[in-house]
Amino acid sequence: MKGARSRSSPPLVSRTTAIDEPAFAAAFDALPVPRTTWSAPGDALVIGGGAAATLTAAGGDRFAAIRDATTELFESGDVHAGTEAARPRVFGGFAFHEGACDGDPWTPFPEARFVMPRVQLTVADNGAWLTVNAVGDDADVSAVEDRLASEVDRFAALDGVGEAPGGDADGRGDRPPRPGISESRRTTSPEAWRESVVAAVDRIRDGDLRKVVLAQALEADLAADFPRAATLERLAEKYPDCHRYWFEPEAGESAFFGATPERLVSLRGRTVETDALAGTTGRGETPSEDEWLARELLDDEKNVHEHELVAETVRDQLEPFAASISAGERRVRRLATVQHLHTPITAELDADRHVLDLVEALHPTPAVGGLPPDRALATIRETEPFDRGWYAAPVGWIDAAGNGAFAVAIRSAVATRRRATLFAGVGIVSDSDPDREWDEVQLKYRPILDELEGDDGDAGGR
Repeated sequence: MKGARSRSSPPLVSRTTAIDEPAFAAAFDALPVPRTTWSAPGDALVIGGGAAATLTAAGGDRFAAIRDATTELFESGDVHAGTEAARPRVFGGFAFHEGACDGDPWTPFPEARFVMPRVQLTVADNGAWLTVNAVGDDADVSAVEDRLASEVDRFAALDGVGEAPGGDADGRGDRPPRPGISESRRTTSPEAWRESVVAAVDRIRDGDLRKVVLAQALEADLAADFPRAATLERLAEKYPDCHRYWFEPEAGESAFFGATPERLVSLRGRTVETDALAGTTGRGETPSEDEWLARELLDDEKNVHEHELVAETVRDQLEPFAASISAGERRVRRLATVQHLHTPITAELDADRHVLDLVEALHPTPAVGGLPPDRALATIRETEPFDRGWYAAPVGWIDAAGNGAFAVAIRSAVATRRRATLFAGVGIVSDSDPDREWDEVQLKYRPILDELEGDDGDAGGR
């Protein structure tokens, strides 16, 4: 298709062709930095490399700034996508709040950053597709088509072409083993945690707050180099029903990644899908124990109250945009290490909207912030001794129509070659118990921590 070309916006040229599906690790390692991956239930797997365009913003208007920049970028497009899944998109995320990227490990990450990959592999239901995008001075049709032909040849020569992505699930075979943890450090001591939870509960009981989500960070020194592609493969195998993401800053010296069960919002046309996800328990050792824990979660007054606060607020935040809103039945969503209370919510909009209008309205949900939002955010900033960065913030993609999909970046970490910083949080309400909330935080570290510990299970200084 051809889009209208704005005089002020750079031209965009995109070409796509079908290829044989390469092995994930081979494709990931072949792509230039900065690399991006995105995979979600019902969405294609995308692995992107390089940056045809980079959009950044900061401050309170960062959502509007990225929305305007993406609209301008896509206004001029000479695009042959081949299939809808391989259409040009920008991928990226936002900081949780202004100033959240000021300290380590977040200094390479802007408060908002989206990249249109220069080379993109899309694995969809109808096959694998290789795309080359070019913007501005590089946007020459002949040059892009030549580059695509070159990339097709390069991908065809990769080791593992035609093999099923994934490999061994236990770290044996050709896949690098988990690196192991030589030492770890917590940002919050049990004593400081108890004090902060008690103080938050007191404020809730006094009526100053209804709920606040408090988080911790865990810094882990790795005993071996961080195996990037192998870690993503293992997360894909263990959490196939989660949104999985990987974002590298410009130089690729680190990466923010995770496997989150929480969708913030998806928009296609005027149809919106989102979730209320709050209330947590562990998994049982046996099917009967697992079922008992699920029933206990559904009947637990504290968890149900926390969940209903989230569901009610999500509906209220969507209402100004919606012609209709419907919520499904509250249920238990089971993951590998935890179980959550989950209510799916859908809406039909009353007018055409950009996905970032909804992202800005919904972030932060009470599942990661609190109520009232301003007081909860102030409490978070006063209490947490670390910068949240992109943790618990919106990450996802946007296309030329203003459609997109965003997840809440929990179950996440920032990793460099020999260090990883993990993040996890819990919702505090009037009857929260500090020790129980501490245990829940440790449970929420497990999805990432399990992929860092050595294959013998040694957690080092944990």
